[in-house]
Amino acid sequence: MTSLALQRGYIPGNQPDARRFKVFTRRHIDQIPQLEQLSLSDLNAMKAVSAVLPFRVNSYVVEELIDWSNIPQDPMFQLTFPQPAMLSSDDFGRMYSLVAGGASEETIQAAAREVQRTLNPHPAGQMELNVPKLHGEPMLGMQHKYRETLLFFPAAGQTCHAYCTYCFRWAQFVGIKEFKFANSEAESLVEYLGAHPEVISVLFTGGDPMVMKTSLLRRYIEPLLDPRLDHVLSIRIGTKAPAYWPHRFVTDPDADDALRLFERVANAGRHIAIMVHYSHPRELETPIAQKAIRRIQSAGATVRCQAPLIRHVNDAADTWVELWTRQVRLGAVPYYMFVERDTGPKRYFEVPLARALDIFRQAYARVSGLGRTARGPAMSATPGKVLVVGTASVHGEEVFVLKFIQARNPAWVGKTFFAKYDTAATWLDDLKPALGEERFFFDEGADTGDQPRGLSRSGLFSLTQ
Repeated sequence: MTSLALQRGYIPGNQPDARRFKVFTRRHIDQIPQLEQLSLSDLNAMKAVSAVLPFRVNSYVVEELIDWSNIPQDPMFQLTFPQPAMLSSDDFGRMYSLVAGGASEETIQAAAREVQRTLNPHPAGQMELNVPKLHGEPMLGMQHKYRETLLFFPAAGQTCHAYCTYCFRWAQFVGIKEFKFANSEAESLVEYLGAHPEVISVLFTGGDPMVMKTSLLRRYIEPLLDPRLDHVLSIRIGTKAPAYWPHRFVTDPDADDALRLFERVANAGRHIAIMVHYSHPRELETPIAQKAIRRIQSAGATVRCQAPLIRHVNDAADTWVELWTRQVRLGAVPYYMFVERDTGPKRYFEVPLARALDIFRQAYARVSGLGRTARGPAMSATPGKVLVVGTASVHGEEVFVLKFIQARNPAWVGKTFFAKYDTAATWLDDLKPALGEERFFFDEGADTGDQPRGLSRSGLFSLTQ
């Protein structure tokens, strides 16, 4: 045992926080003791929805994060357990009838596949526009929407310790092969980066890369520390583990090994950022969740926090004030308030942009400057990451003020534009150009102005080498 591990509090045989990871999926709904209070119809409803949308939860979430005296309203219950209204009334009725009627699993799955394909499984052009090519061949398991950032989906990291009901990557987990992004070849990642010196940041995502053993995660990360790839300034890991299974960084057998890997990245002169999804303050309440953050930070990694604004879970300014305040207290960095993406059960969770802006403003005004590192509400839409800056009256017309903070076309970054104010709009596609304009400047066929080197004729960054 190294002195470093001992300094972090790892003492063999004396770990009061240690617990065995136990997971529940759709097949285990009847085995979750806390659900015994539900009626048979409630359980069948849960099984019906979870046949379409992925369900996975673990004992830590069930026993420590959910207030079982307040279901179904409890936000953590809403965040992790399927609800009937997550499907349309017709789809829910069909699935419920099959489940309650004792249909075969094959019949239930066939019906579920039909519903899944109607739920916009890969929004924002992920399949059509985001997959890069090398030597004319698509690089499967990678996405390269922005010039500076490459997303990599390690094959063994395409699950999570528990699933969020709002997850925009839900299609990764339903077992349809053509829906899934994954790559098991670290060599292809290195080759692509070697051919693309404009990429300065690599984001490991999924799923959740932290479900992998550290020995496997190391195979992907360590090759990026080669001096020949010194244009890669930062390595990011998108994860929900500090919220849903903080033991991964504290008491799991290879917890210290993970921290040593983070240290190695930092010591190699690269920035290591753990991009944590905290959707509700309760995920930061437990002592072990707080200990996980401290240990990650002790390894030289930065903890950045992001989440979408989700109806039924965190659609109140008070919730975000508490969330950001706790993050700052723990030395974590509030990063993004996202707008729920247009996929899966979006209609159950979506919040109109006007209301989202009000919630963000109210929360932003009540935290210190350290909490105002958060940006939002932000939409990760097809043309790029669009920030709802505010509202204004321009020539007597009430408008949304919007700005690209990231874009497929680098020339669009920082550009401000206007959309007609609409209290019902929940996504970029719902908005109409303001001030007499017929289309937004980024719409297909619009004059995009400058076309920097590296852009295709469409005005988008070229993903082909």
